[in-house]
Amino acid sequence: MLPGIGPRTLTALLECFDSPSDVLAASADALMRVAGVGPKLVDAIRSPNAQVDVEDLIAECQRLEIEIVPQAADGYPKRLLELCDAPPVLFMRGTFVKEDELAVAIVGTRHPTPYGRRQTQLLSAGLARAGVTVVSGLARGIDGIAHQAALDAGGRTIAVLGGGMGAIYPAEHGGLADDVTANGCLISENPPWAKPRAGMFPQRNRLISGLSLGVCVIEAADRSGALITARLASEQGRDCFALPGPVNSRMSRGTNQLIRDGVTLIQSVDDILESLGPLSQPVQVRDADDAPRQLHQAAELLLNEQECQVLDAIGAMATSIDEIIANTKLPAHRVLSTVSVLEMRRLVRRTGGQHLVRI
Repeated sequence: MLPGIGPRTLTALLECFDSPSDVLAASADALMRVAGVGPKLVDAIRSPNAQVDVEDLIAECQRLEIEIVPQAADGYPKRLLELCDAPPVLFMRGTFVKEDELAVAIVGTRHPTPYGRRQTQLLSAGLARAGVTVVSGLARGIDGIAHQAALDAGGRTIAVLGGGMGAIYPAEHGGLADDVTANGCLISENPPWAKPRAGMFPQRNRLISGLSLGVCVIEAADRSGALITARLASEQGRDCFALPGPVNSRMSRGTNQLIRDGVTLIQSVDDILESLGPLSQPVQVRDADDAPRQLHQAAELLLNEQECQVLDAIGAMATSIDEIIANTKLPAHRVLSTVSVLEMRRLVRRTGGQHLVRI
């Protein structure tokens, strides 16, 4: 919490010293040898209690029911650990569950057109109904619409804040923040008392993209902050999508430019799920009967019960058609037609005439 210590500086300090305690106990000369540490920061490290009251911070978090989650904790989102500047500590209110690893961010302008509003509602609700957690920034406009649509569809949503949770910004989204907490969580890297400043929002955006498999930009003007999120998504190796808009709409200039630059054009939820590709690690989801199953690709959310049954009978090693028929107990013609669907969705591939593997 010391001023001037961000994730990169903290990483540099911990690489030079064995532990945070050793950093606080280090001499001024030793601290000055660390890249990025100057006299002002040395003074802060050498007199930490004058900068921040840790006990007061913990008490305030307890009062507001905010959980302090360090990187080593089980509740720390695994996808954020992939970032080179992952926050050392997160402040979280609500619950982050394993299913939230299957997440897509929806971002865009604070001044959406009726077209942008409607498309945001359709995409966010569709993702939520498919079992995908919707991530956004609780801002006015597209962000707030995305959160509300996910909640209305009975899904989960995560809001990443630019400031602290002590005073929700914007203030009119206080009720929405409570609803998000009940069906997902609020996340911030800033302590509760931190007031949002302009520079915090680009920092916040890297967490929105970092938590997600992909980022969907709905409407964005030429200099929209949503374009920063799209750029960060690409740098982090996340998929990036953009919704096309009217060529004469100022709010579609940014999204149309993204598409011209090679970002994936999307028109529906199916476009998003089919484009995400294999997951780095399987995610556990619930099927229609509330039974757990392992998801290897987001596109599997589009499958019906029979397609799931056939897919689950195909392993990472070559599986013959006869084995699939025997394991599913389905007629041969149904298995063959279903396999064709799975091949078209790029969920399985043939290794020979009668053998398949799951991708």
